[in-house]
Amino acid sequence: MDKQTKSIRVASTGVASTGVASMPLDQVLVGDCLEMLKRIPDKSVDLVFADPPYNLMLDRGTRGGSLRRPDQSLVDGVDDAWDRFGESADVADSYALYDRFSRAWLGQCRRILKDTGTLWVIGSYHNIFRLGVALQDLGFWLLNDVIWRKANPMPNFRGRRFTNAHETLIWAARNEAQKTYTFNYDAMKALNDELQMRSDWLLPICSGGERLKDQTGQKLHPTQKPEALLYRILLASSHPGDIVVDPFFGTGTTGAVATLLGRHYIGVERDEAYAAEARARIAAIQDGDAVPLSVTRSRREEPRIPFGQVVESGLIRPGTVLVDQRRRWRAKVRADGTLVTGDATGSIHRMGAHVQGAPACNGWTFWHLEHGDQLVPIDVFRSRLRAELGAAGA
Repeated sequence: MDKQTKSIRVASTGVASTGVASMPLDQVLVGDCLEMLKRIPDKSVDLVFADPPYNLMLDRGTRGGSLRRPDQSLVDGVDDAWDRFGESADVADSYALYDRFSRAWLGQCRRILKDTGTLWVIGSYHNIFRLGVALQDLGFWLLNDVIWRKANPMPNFRGRRFTNAHETLIWAARNEAQKTYTFNYDAMKALNDELQMRSDWLLPICSGGERLKDQTGQKLHPTQKPEALLYRILLASSHPGDIVVDPFFGTGTTGAVATLLGRHYIGVERDEAYAAEARARIAAIQDGDAVPLSVTRSRREEPRIPFGQVVESGLIRPGTVLVDQRRRWRAKVRADGTLVTGDATGSIHRMGAHVQGAPACNGWTFWHLEHGDQLVPIDVFRSRLRAELGAAGA
């Protein structure tokens, strides 16, 4: 998920050109991302997360190539070779090179994504707008832009601009016609204390024990992303067992979180030193257990259970009287799962609408079972049956 541009070498690791079964799952491949992506089969990947070069052109913006704090100490900015596109003084040349590179790797990502797959890309104000145009030109369909608001951003030492306190993520489907893709809405809502997850995420930058350091105590990689950011992305838009590709793998945050959450990853990184650190980092993570990896599922994803099946299972008996929450209306359960009121018979939904004189009704939440002084919605019994069926099939 960190940065790379031109090829240094392609690792000897075998990458199958066809057949998902022989894909290099859970491996870090060393080489040029364009060449390595070409070796992944068409429509074989569930999710792509990309943290491409920013193309900061730092030396142009700081008049001499260095940025200093008020105490004259150097700011450890991004000035690595992988972030440079063209040494020409003409900024337009650098932009043109960057755009060609971006469209090339994004095109490969679109090719390898399944028809149900999606892509996330992250960037700063230097590059995210160019990436957005490239995505739309290539046929991607933008689902969201998400603001990662940094809880502890680096201050603006010159005092000539606002502090850069956020980065932008774009989440995109393969095309406009794509109606099916993974979005674990209910899991995101649960993660957010039962509130709908918004598109502005307040998360700290990578620091402390999570930040990888070299032997001198310096940051190993200048743009290492926090695991919490990848955790949210993978939890939102993939399932256990899915294949996640990161064409700018760096020190392996995507692979680390994928391993933790039971996803497969394929990482591509041009720098062998970064790749080695990524492998060691991922190897230190214990495989997750299948049960804790489960998340809250959307009702639309759960198997349909008719009310008749609840009656058939014995959780609610024929002849049971159901009432609404205010005990205004009553209906009796029949053996086939229909309800009968004084003047009509039908499903739990139709009878709920009938007694209210309403066009429609969700019978699962409208009808209740009297249990002593308490009223229990019949949806509780559907949930219980789902759980029993799920346990039996596990």
